[in-house]
Amino acid sequence: MNQELLELAKKVEKKIEPQFKKIEEICSKNSIKVIEAFQECNLQEMHLATSTGYGIDEVGRNKIEEIYAKVFRAEDSLVRAQFISGTHALAITLSALLRPNDTMLSITGAPYDTLQTVIGIGKEVSESSLKAFGIHYEQIELVNNDFDIEAIKERLSKNNVKLVEIQRSRGYSTRESLTIEKIETAIKAIREVNKDVIIMVDNCYGEFVQDREPIEVGADIAVGSLMKNLGAGIATSGAYIVGKEHLIKLCAERLTAPGIGKEIGPSLNQNTNLLKGLFFAPQVVASSVKTAIFASCILEELGYTVEPKYNEERADIVQTIHLGTAEKLIKFCQGIQKGSPIDSCVVPEPSPMGGYEDEVIMAAGTFTEGSTIELSCDGPIREPYIAYMQGGLTYDYGKYGILKAIEEMKK
Repeated sequence: MNQELLELAKKVEKKIEPQFKKIEEICSKNSIKVIEAFQECNLQEMHLATSTGYGIDEVGRNKIEEIYAKVFRAEDSLVRAQFISGTHALAITLSALLRPNDTMLSITGAPYDTLQTVIGIGKEVSESSLKAFGIHYEQIELVNNDFDIEAIKERLSKNNVKLVEIQRSRGYSTRESLTIEKIETAIKAIREVNKDVIIMVDNCYGEFVQDREPIEVGADIAVGSLMKNLGAGIATSGAYIVGKEHLIKLCAERLTAPGIGKEIGPSLNQNTNLLKGLFFAPQVVASSVKTAIFASCILEELGYTVEPKYNEERADIVQTIHLGTAEKLIKFCQGIQKGSPIDSCVVPEPSPMGGYEDEVIMAAGTFTEGSTIELSCDGPIREPYIAYMQGGLTYDYGKYGILKAIEEMKK
């Protein structure tokens, strides 16, 4: 590797030491939260066993859901390997909680590309979208990367919105991700004018980045993927929904069938992976955030615009790099691929992808397909040509991948 680049990396690491110390403090708090949940829920070896077929009242699966509820300070949870992705879990949640003629209100602007398709607000409206079933959608834009509190209160005071959606992470947008403190302020404002509206947080990419989660600040329900933070690169599929018991019941019945709900669902040899993933998640998330901070600092040193900056507070594991041209975006992603443990010989190219309006380039030499807690990078081929980078199971592997990507861009 280029010696000049290695020297720059050393200089950057010295500069970001204070940020790393803060991350380690958060990691310690979240680790205690997880281990105490395991202990208080009396996790035993028998809970690692698996089930097949119906999986009726399987003790291991039930114990995992008890632990997730404890970690998130929620009444109940639904944690299943049968969820294909975070988008799948979000689609299940919205379909379970909304009925024809209900209104859903996003207070963080337009949601992530794939969720737009679920709602029915993309260029092509699916016959299976919420819109196709008579569900209405409205949105309120963020103002200066924060909630428009007055607009939110004015709209919700009319008492004809069924569900408020908050997307914690930025998605494929240029806005900042939202801290738990900002989400808490918004929820308090909502409750001043409307006690009944369901508040749902899309928690993808945000878990364990801070020391509190959305349910702890008043959200009714939160949804996330196990191929991201909480899977820690160990869970090979799945997602979770946590929140109020009666809402979780509705989601479970949408996932399985009315009258059946949470009672069935085989674990199919996934219990150990889900538990081990959660156990390691605080440390792996910390490694991912360290990787993002390193990338932010070194790429800013090289003249690129980055968000967040290395010394700004983090709300998720995503790091954006403004690369300016399609060529540089493609080169950077190809460099990340070259620095991967798997498929480092593969050269990613932009291509159409279901649920996305533009061609997307995705680099991910990961042990689990689609895992974004492992070092990965992607972005739509559209202006302003931003790379969305996330993950890093260990900081050293993450740093190596960043340096390979920079080398590739310099060619």
